[in-house]
Amino acid sequence: MHIDAPPDRVYDLVSDVTKMGDWSPECHRCHWVGGATGPEVGARFRAWNRRSLLRWSNKPTVVVANRGHEFAFSRRSPGAGEVVWRYRLRPDGGGTRLTESYEAVRRASPAVIWLTLRLMRISDREADLRQAMASTLGRIKARAESATT
Repeated sequence: MHIDAPPDRVYDLVSDVTKMGDWSPECHRCHWVGGATGPEVGARFRAWNRRSLLRWSNKPTVVVANRGHEFAFSRRSPGAGEVVWRYRLRPDGGGTRLTESYEAVRRASPAVIWLTLRLMRISDREADLRQAMASTLGRIKARAESATT
């Protein structure tokens, strides 16, 4: 998504995990843990998520913190596998091209997948995540652009 704001400004928004609840339709709250106060490789945060009937929390670890370029974190959970969430930024005209992606490094167990789909009341998790990412990017865009005017 193109955002009419400089990459450093957009990075500051996506890497402030305490604001994730403002952007994400699924994650509603995060805070830094273990003495971490901001985005740096190895920092951890607690995230609380909800989707339909399902509520869960996890403790991701920041794996990339390159201001103005990329922010990524890894979420590992027994049975639920490992997923890396990534925000890539690049200059785009007078603004920033922001891309959000996820990579299932280790898939969840079939039982966890089956139960998750039922509790979330969805049939296609990938389509659901793509829709959520579009919403997240749109909210970040709105905030970044309003902050620059």
